[in-house]
Amino acid sequence: MTETSPAPVRDDPEGTPAAVPAIELAGVRKSFQAYGETVHAVRDIDLTVHEGEFFSLLGPSGCGKTTTMRMIAGFEDPTEGAVYLHGEDVTGVPANKRDVNMVFQSYALFPHMSVFDNVAFGLRRRGVDKAETRKRVGAMLEIVDLTGREKRRPSELSGGQQQRVALARALVNRPRALLLDEPLGALDLKLRQAMQVELKRIQREVGITFVYVTHDQGEALTMSDRIAVMNDGGIEQLDTPRAIYERPASRFVAGFIGTSNLITGQITAVGGDGAEIGYGEGRIVVPLNGASRAVGDTVELTVRPEKIVIGGERPDRGSYTSATVAEVVYLGTSTSYLVTTAAGDDVTVFVQNATNADDIAERGSRVWLSWEPRHSYAIGTA
Repeated sequence: MTETSPAPVRDDPEGTPAAVPAIELAGVRKSFQAYGETVHAVRDIDLTVHEGEFFSLLGPSGCGKTTTMRMIAGFEDPTEGAVYLHGEDVTGVPANKRDVNMVFQSYALFPHMSVFDNVAFGLRRRGVDKAETRKRVGAMLEIVDLTGREKRRPSELSGGQQQRVALARALVNRPRALLLDEPLGALDLKLRQAMQVELKRIQREVGITFVYVTHDQGEALTMSDRIAVMNDGGIEQLDTPRAIYERPASRFVAGFIGTSNLITGQITAVGGDGAEIGYGEGRIVVPLNGASRAVGDTVELTVRPEKIVIGGERPDRGSYTSATVAEVVYLGTSTSYLVTTAAGDDVTVFVQNATNADDIAERGSRVWLSWEPRHSYAIGTA
């Protein structure tokens, strides 16, 4: 039997012991050899996942998110650092000895078994009696909305229903945490969006910690309580979906999460809590949130396309600049305008089609862009 050591005790600001995290990674690194070179798949990760939290690891392919999850599950051992589950050091403990379950993109259902038998499989292997098995499987099928389909085979179910069977099979064993590796990747867009809502509902009902791996920003923003945005083996930003979207910590996060306009300029004046940047035939006002900046400093900022107003009249307040419309794309719920500012930057503007967007501007039109100062965010400020 593998010995485990307790996780370091954490204190809150008042000095009282904090709740034990569901999952904690302390200085975790994963390296391996490939073609004679050392590849660092995961670099010095420290993170804490709270009990009952829906936590997502988000990033592009090859960023280390799946490797991180596999170390939590016990399928990979870290090269350095430690993995704690509910306060116990499980580094080196095999996967089948950890109180977590994992759901993969390929659901791995037994094709010759019914829905009931697939869900009951783990309980039967553990020797749970028949009456308790029937009770727990029935309750879990009700949670995942599959009551009445107990006798069907996987081939008789839709992709979304198969995914729910895989979830029920993982949850019926009552793990302390559930790990999900791109589980919606095989579904079409409409079903994937519906299942995002269902997953969040199921997680709330069962109250189990979910750790979700995805490269889809929309999935992470829709379902997560917190998100760790990963890049090149490390965490670029760890925060709530709103904070990551509204206040990206780096150029990578700003560009990876949704659509963002990145603008660079020099400060021409500093006053109060903001800085003014001379920009083309206009200006940009940027809140600095207490950061120390001086006239002449270069600032990189981001502003989201839906925050920008496009029109024919020059504004007299806030942030504004002139631009020329390069392209107009109808997107159904909105219209996307690709414009080139007087300063030479390409900027995207989204206009909701609740307004008569067709009358706003045509390709080649000269327009004015404006937005509220609070919607500019200087990357790197707190």
